[in-house]
Amino acid sequence: MKVSLITISYNSADTISDTIQSVASQSYSDIEYIVVDGASKDATLNIISDHSAYIHKHISEADKGIYDGMNKGLQLASGDIIGILNSDDVYADREVIQDIVALFEKDNCDAVYADLVYVDRHDLNKTIRYWKAKAYHEGDFKKGWMPPHPTFFVRRKIYEQYGYFNLDLKSAADYEIMLRFIHKHKIKISYLPRVIVKMRAGGQSNVTLKNRIKANREDKKAWLINGLKPGPFTLIRKPLSKLFQFIKKGR
Repeated sequence: MKVSLITISYNSADTISDTIQSVASQSYSDIEYIVVDGASKDATLNIISDHSAYIHKHISEADKGIYDGMNKGLQLASGDIIGILNSDDVYADREVIQDIVALFEKDNCDAVYADLVYVDRHDLNKTIRYWKAKAYHEGDFKKGWMPPHPTFFVRRKIYEQYGYFNLDLKSAADYEIMLRFIHKHKIKISYLPRVIVKMRAGGQSNVTLKNRIKANREDKKAWLINGLKPGPFTLIRKPLSKLFQFIKKGR
């Protein structure tokens, strides 16, 4: 079973080497690695070139943002399964892709997701938040639940059937695509109960109250563009659920 892994980069010179190395170190052999760069102006392209032995497809051109880059990567992907790893994130260990593929084969599912930890930007072994995704039950999106997108692996045929990232959304297109696939179209998903991604802390959507309000507006739009109605407390419970990630950070 072929796995396509996509990394989107832009001025990522400080972190992308770690990302590429975490892909290159995977024990699973049938991997197609795609890097889509948004015309970086720092040393990112030099680093990508230095690691070209591990990269099967690479483009660098101006884009309309990270989700546009993801869509370009999806169009290049030829694998049976597709995963997206951000240019400042890393896989937790060498067996991640092997375990993902094993669960796809065991459950014959459409998508697999797992747990994620936020780590210090300069110390990948220092956990700041622990996102324990938990097993999905129908209706959980209305309770504010969502899986961590960097752990979300999907069969290519699902993207072909239900579409790519919606570029009308600036910060919630990952939330919208999972809402669309899981809640609206009810694809079959399986949960791998372990940490598979280390994500450097510092996401912009939660930095200020203004950004949080903007993110909530986009979350609401994600429901509306799919002809769906959130629960009365969905958009409140979603950000509140992140408080528990700090409680679990010691795991």
